[in-house]
Amino acid sequence: MRAPNLSKPFQFLFLSSLPFFLLHFRTSTADYLFTICSNTANYTSNSTFATNLNILLPSLASNATLTGFYNATIGENPDRVFGLVLCRGDTRPDICRDCLNTASQRIITGCPNNRIATIWYDDCLLRYSNESFFGSSANSPTFYMSNTQNVSDPSQFNRVLGDLMKNLASKAAFDSSSTAMYATGEVNVTNFLNIYGLMQCTRDLSRSDCNICLQDAITRIPRCCDGKEGGRVVGGSCNLRYELYKFYQDLAVAAAPSPQAHLLPPSTNRTETGRKRNSSHIVVAIVVPIVVVAVLLVSTICACSLRRKAKKTLTVDETESISVESLQYDFGTIRAATDNFSAANKLGEGGFGSVYKGRLLDGQEIAVKRLSANSLQGVQEFKNEVALVAKLQHRNLVRLLGCCLEGEEKLLIYEYVPNTSLDKFIFDPIKRAYLDWERRYKIVGGIARGLLYLHEDSRLRIIHRDLKASNILLDADMNSKISDFGMAKIFRVDQTQGNTSRIAGTYGYMSPEYAMHGLFSVKSDVFSFGVLLLEIVTGQKNNSFYESNRAEDLLSYAWRHWKEGTLLELLDSSMRERYSRSEVMRCIHIALLCVQEDVAVRPTMSTVVLMLNSYSVTLPSPSQPAFFVASRMTSDMPVGEYDSQASESDLSRNKLHPRSVNEASITELDPR
Repeated sequence: MRAPNLSKPFQFLFLSSLPFFLLHFRTSTADYLFTICSNTANYTSNSTFATNLNILLPSLASNATLTGFYNATIGENPDRVFGLVLCRGDTRPDICRDCLNTASQRIITGCPNNRIATIWYDDCLLRYSNESFFGSSANSPTFYMSNTQNVSDPSQFNRVLGDLMKNLASKAAFDSSSTAMYATGEVNVTNFLNIYGLMQCTRDLSRSDCNICLQDAITRIPRCCDGKEGGRVVGGSCNLRYELYKFYQDLAVAAAPSPQAHLLPPSTNRTETGRKRNSSHIVVAIVVPIVVVAVLLVSTICACSLRRKAKKTLTVDETESISVESLQYDFGTIRAATDNFSAANKLGEGGFGSVYKGRLLDGQEIAVKRLSANSLQGVQEFKNEVALVAKLQHRNLVRLLGCCLEGEEKLLIYEYVPNTSLDKFIFDPIKRAYLDWERRYKIVGGIARGLLYLHEDSRLRIIHRDLKASNILLDADMNSKISDFGMAKIFRVDQTQGNTSRIAGTYGYMSPEYAMHGLFSVKSDVFSFGVLLLEIVTGQKNNSFYESNRAEDLLSYAWRHWKEGTLLELLDSSMRERYSRSEVMRCIHIALLCVQEDVAVRPTMSTVVLMLNSYSVTLPSPSQPAFFVASRMTSDMPVGEYDSQASESDLSRNKLHPRSVNEASITELDPR
């Protein structure tokens, strides 16, 4: 069919009214975010409280439709109900009404018989309680959501984001023209990239309390969304959100009247003029949606193109300019920094060599890996591989600063991470108490983000192949950093993509397809992450757990508790008094999904990160895990770390030969 030829006046009229049409493409289906139910106080279905609640909820929804906010109470103590609803400041009245009606129904089914509950949708909030919370600036209850993508220059991004959040908080709280205590705005990060932000308070707060609530929300951004392209801090009294795209409507557009107000009443005279008018309406009704869809498609393509350009701008950072020469350190400088590699400065030893602590003349602390002499590369090739690995930079990876060569000596220079490795904490009967649940959950998130970068966001596809607690280092703020990646490139390990006769890793962490057949993929790392996650939750090492007098390994132990519905019994006893029940159970659930025997059904790390950060994601039920590989070995085979050049027949018979108790990792890197 030939496209209609629109006259220029019609084109102008259409384009000028395009925001109106785009507005009405916004779905009225409520976008559910999260529900928090309090189990501390319940009511029975036929109680006075239930009757009051059933009266109050529809009243809240109907009274808030036009203004976007309403709070009220009903009944007398002890059956009094306090209720509050809030629609996002750019929400149309019809969408506000639909969202609140949906929330009123779902909060009853989602929090059955709970006297305190809060439910959030993208467009609205509904909250009720048997105790008054009106006028309270306490940002509780609260939940967080974050984008899975990282920004490449967190320092610049955080500075710009901080300024935007500060300005929006002031505008929402103190701008006298903003009676809705709602503010949106944008700011440039680069020529191709903007940050868009939104803040809002419930209108029962005073302006000073609104500011207090928003400032508290801003301080929570690093906890949930540090370095992320988008994030939300959503509370019961205020909320904030930022993204790299415009997710809100301009108020002028959002307040546009409903199209029904412009429709003429049907004509009772069926004249020729009426028929022409009806014909014109029919033509417009057919042509306009087609044109709108076409424009939407073109706009979407253009927007995606701009986003790709923006992402390209973000990912091009200073590491592009790294040269081989700039990475080289003088051997004498490193020898002096480590006191001639003294035993007092030795941090550890692995299959690739020993690691020493050093201090440069400018005071910078470093970690020096003194490689063994079995590297297969020449000098220039070694330098090139180091330059390649040095470009892999992420806040949750240990940074490679450079290298040093002197005769047969080959040294790798890393940033120094002061709090040693994770295993020194979680498996220590005294130090483990320092890792409360909040710190452990933060460590888990950091490991997941670092592994996601290695798998999907870096310039190379990297499979670690030896992810374990001793390869997770902790900085001064107890942020987790993955170490010992990139060694395959530097050591030129003889291997092919996806299948290798060289098995390097640690039993208990190795996926069965890798340990038994030399098959590895990103899902092999996912398996290791699942084991590590269970160790962090339980405080138990998989290997030693198996070697104890228990008849099962950690994975089968966790699986049994899953089947019996007793997951909280897995929790480290040092955290039994203070922890987040939902986070602990979610972590165990995710861990069991990661260690499933079927490789295909294990999640990717991008999915894992999403599941850790968004409680609106429904987790599937896990299938049976691949039980600890060592349980299938002969009883006299030691459990530890292995490196094997075994033949395929040896692999099938599980004749793997121990190499070193402290074997380092082998990492697979493939150009994207």
